[in-house]
Amino acid sequence: MKIICIGRNYADHIAELQNEVPSAPVIFMKPETALLQRGQPFFIPEFSQDIHHELELVLRVSKNGRHIEESFAHTYFDAIGLGIDFTARDLQSELKKKGLPWELAKAFDGSAPISPTFKHVAEFTDLANINFHLEVNGETRQTGNSSLMLHPFAKIISFVSKYVSLKMGDLIFTGTPAGVGPVKIGDQLTGYLEGEKLLELNVR
Repeated sequence: MKIICIGRNYADHIAELQNEVPSAPVIFMKPETALLQRGQPFFIPEFSQDIHHELELVLRVSKNGRHIEESFAHTYFDAIGLGIDFTARDLQSELKKKGLPWELAKAFDGSAPISPTFKHVAEFTDLANINFHLEVNGETRQTGNSSLMLHPFAKIISFVSKYVSLKMGDLIFTGTPAGVGPVKIGDQLTGYLEGEKLLELNVR
C-alpha cells in the first residue's frame, strides 16, 4: 500500500507558513514504513530538532482505479479516519531553500500515525462539513473542517488518479489546517473526529 499526502490544502495553514497558494493539489508520498498503528508511540528522530504535528482527515481507498472522474470519486473510498503528518520542519525548510523534494522531512519511519479505527462514510451526514481537532496535553492546537479545503475529496481523488493508480488499502492524507507546531518528548496527542476521540499518541 501507499500513503498519498496533500500539501497546502487549507488557506489558513498556507498563510501561517507563508507559502504560495497552489492552483492544483500539491502531492507527496510516504512509504508504508511511515505508518504507526494501534497506539504505538512516536519517537522523535535524532536528525531533527523541530518536529511538527499536522492533523489530517485520512481517506481509506476501497477499490482500484485510475483516471477517475470527480463525479465518481466518492465511490473510491469507504471510510475516514485521522492521521498525523509528522514533519521535520527544520529539515523541510533547508530542502525548500535548495529546491529539493520534501521526502526526508516527511517520509521518515513513524511519520504517519493513523487512528486505529476509521468511520464508514455512511456515518457522516455531509462529507463537505466534517469537524476534527487535535489536543496536545489537553490543549486544543488544531481545529479544522472539511468545508475549508481548497481541494475537496473528489478533486483530490480525481487529480491523483491521473498520475498514480489508486489501489484498495491506500491511504490519502487530505491536508492540515492551521495550528501546526512542535512536539516534545512526553507530549500526549489526542485527535477527535466529530467530537469522538479517535487517535491517541504519546511522544517519546
